[in-house]
Amino acid sequence: MTTTIIWTIAILSLLGVVLAVVLYLVAKKFRVEEDSRIDEVEKVLPGANCGGCGNAGCRAFAKACVDAMNLDSNFCPVGGNDTMKKVAAVLGLEVKEKAPMVAVVRCNGTCENRPRTNDYGGYSSCRVKAALYSGDTGCSFGCLGCGDCVAACQFGAIKMNPQTGLPEVDQEKCTACGACVKACPKNIIELRNKGPRGMRVFVSCVNKDKGAVARKACSAACIGCGKCAKVCPHGAITVENNLAYIDFTKCKLCRKCVAECPTGAIHTVNFPVVKPKPEPAPAAKETVVKEKPETKEE
Repeated sequence: MTTTIIWTIAILSLLGVVLAVVLYLVAKKFRVEEDSRIDEVEKVLPGANCGGCGNAGCRAFAKACVDAMNLDSNFCPVGGNDTMKKVAAVLGLEVKEKAPMVAVVRCNGTCENRPRTNDYGGYSSCRVKAALYSGDTGCSFGCLGCGDCVAACQFGAIKMNPQTGLPEVDQEKCTACGACVKACPKNIIELRNKGPRGMRVFVSCVNKDKGAVARKACSAACIGCGKCAKVCPHGAITVENNLAYIDFTKCKLCRKCVAECPTGAIHTVNFPVVKPKPEPAPAAKETVVKEKPETKEE
């Protein structure tokens, strides 16, 4: 009995050694040499592994940059232009600067503008809620208010405002990774150019219902009237499916559309507040002094 056990252990040990040697020889023969530049590129990346670049993580992005002929189709939104310059230096390539972007919430359906029609008592998740029904209000396009976007953001750049019931983006923390965009089942969050000095103009609505229906559901909805498109001198605004959209690549920030919008659906961000000019003081009335006629002395 003891001899059998000893022989069994010996055979299994020998078999393990033989298989280990075989695996080593196979791995050595079929080993794929990895470009050492992948490690160098990965070192200059922020290491967020957020997927904002379209790859599985920073190492996958580094490999994509090394394998590419140029960096035109590769960009790290978290590191931005500074990081891409470092990547280009490692690879000996040139890189074009890209305008910084920021997440924008395109919904104006605050608690005041968009009254509730029912209450949801299920699991607090926008994705689950969207799968069950259209929402708590008459607008089936707007924010559901459960904060999936907040949970998806790794940088603490987005939070829910309890007074409005809408998410708010901190542009100083936002890296434009796009995680919140993917997390929103209603597609109300969009990545747009941050704009010069952070100034931007956008239609804060995604409601595609006809004007009267949209306005009944939300007092600040876009009604697709087209007035903004008519007044825009740069052709930056289009109206499709009862909804206006501003192309940020064409918009010159003239804000003529803002003044024309009858519902206030077009929002401006970070524009300086123009102080009203003081009214000129009324001119002082000139007093005419009449000279007394001289009296002749007798």
